[in-house]
Amino acid sequence: MASEPLLLPARHPVAGTPISLTSYDEVLALLDDRPRDRALRLAFCNVHSVMTARKDPALAAALSAVDVATPDGMPLVWSLRRAVRPDQQRVYGPDLMAAALRHGVARGWRHYLYGATDETLTRLRAAALDMAPGVRLVGWHAPPFRALTPVEEERVLGDIRTSGADLVWVGLGMPKQELWMDRVHARLPGVALLGVGAAFDLLSGTVPQAPDWIQDRGLEWLYRLAREPRRLGPRYLSTNPAFLVLAAREALRRPRPPGA
Repeated sequence: MASEPLLLPARHPVAGTPISLTSYDEVLALLDDRPRDRALRLAFCNVHSVMTARKDPALAAALSAVDVATPDGMPLVWSLRRAVRPDQQRVYGPDLMAAALRHGVARGWRHYLYGATDETLTRLRAAALDMAPGVRLVGWHAPPFRALTPVEEERVLGDIRTSGADLVWVGLGMPKQELWMDRVHARLPGVALLGVGAAFDLLSGTVPQAPDWIQDRGLEWLYRLAREPRRLGPRYLSTNPAFLVLAAREALRRPRPPGA
């Protein structure tokens, strides 16, 4: 791990949240080269997270403070392509997690899973071992669906430190995971905290993933809405139209970058 200052990817605002102009390879290189004296924080941003941040100052501050905020959703990718980087790719939490599990085998990375339920974590551990034979899973914890007491939280952090984890995958859902990482990062030096949200459910098979062709067209939200209309309907019907209006305004205010 590096002792010199870490060179982080540039960021560009999308709907008010600074999003990183990055790639899978660059994120994996940052994980390889993470600092010893502090935690490295990564968030994976989509329309829901950037629109929620507009109304939630604590979330907005947490997303601005992370080291990397990847364009996890295709609408953010399209916004970045239109504004600053025509070849910007998606950096999707589940795919990055799968890549990092495999990438870390030869490097001896130790992984800790924090979030979801005991059933999902059991399935996720089996899936991780299947997709990355030899992967080192050194701990996991499914917290209760309530705020932890200070004693409970310190117990979790103590378990993470004792495990010797290099990467902590945080699947608490947005905005809970981003706020948790913001709160605890100073107590986990040398660790990479990655708030990957639904990756736990998707990689474990608890929730089916949309086919690639649906994801590539930015229609994953519609696929998920069809499966969970009651839970996701209010979210998508409020955030998606508002984001489209903001994105259109931003596009009209600036010229296309060269090559777009």
